[in-house]
Amino acid sequence: MPPNRVLEWLLEETEPAARYLALRELLDRPANDPEVERAQKRIPTMGWAGGLLVGRDPAGWWVSPESLYRPKYLSTNWRMLALSDLGLTREVPAIRTSCELWMKEFAAKDGGLGGNSVGTPHHCAAGNQARALIRMGYAEDPRVRRTLEWLVETAHPKGGWSCFSSGRNLDSWEGLSAFAAYPRHLWTEEMTRVVGAASEFFLERELHRQGARYAPWFRFHYPVHYYYDLLVGLDLLTALGYSADPRLAFALSVLRKRRRADGRWNLDAEHPDVEGAMSTWFRAHPNQRPTPLTLEKLGRPSKMVTLRALTVLKRLDTAGR
Repeated sequence: MPPNRVLEWLLEETEPAARYLALRELLDRPANDPEVERAQKRIPTMGWAGGLLVGRDPAGWWVSPESLYRPKYLSTNWRMLALSDLGLTREVPAIRTSCELWMKEFAAKDGGLGGNSVGTPHHCAAGNQARALIRMGYAEDPRVRRTLEWLVETAHPKGGWSCFSSGRNLDSWEGLSAFAAYPRHLWTEEMTRVVGAASEFFLERELHRQGARYAPWFRFHYPVHYYYDLLVGLDLLTALGYSADPRLAFALSVLRKRRRADGRWNLDAEHPDVEGAMSTWFRAHPNQRPTPLTLEKLGRPSKMVTLRALTVLKRLDTAGR
């Protein structure tokens, strides 16, 4: 499949979200381009986003209003994270209603977001929610701004964050992702400093060197939710302007090796991998067994993975690598 055929595949009318993303990110079409507007208008009505919107209550929630976080990965939080990747914004009334409910229920006691039941913010939840809401049109909302300020205030002095109280780590990428989505003209000097230090933390480790080789980081997946892999790292660092950094070389070599002969990339894994490394634990704890949220077939060419991979390579071309 030559490059133009891969692009034709991504531009197929049957999946308007992929078509919209390809037009915007790979072809640099402006937001007011008629084809872009047409594709975006169709996103809520069919394909992945249309499927994710099935079962949504008019009040804005999925599954249950009692918890927007559980069950994993079918409830409101997880669907909103995926929908934010697919080109939907608060211009769609249903999305606006769900965003406002999500912000209300995840409010942090300091005025930000990503809070638990008592309003204590959590790095992973705050970073994920801020990134999603920025993409959905809330970049200048004071709740989002306060979340980013809190991420600055609680960053590790040497760069990065910890989502799991086990020291800063590559898995705690969500805070950095919120800044990658945040318009640069809104950054403060402290944001620039913190983002630079966190980026250096990833680059020093070449996006993968932290402890023993961890197999899930070498499998490309979608939705990402709060899971990390090398493509997540590449997408993040190149979006932040580090495309020319030589310390991306290892991750890029993996990306290029994983490309199929037809020019596409497979969906390697779904998360959590309930049949893989954790299968014994889930059998022993069946009430904790989650339902993975998947949009594409495992082991088959993935439009979302291919879009992210081609976007990374496009940024490298722009940087002259």
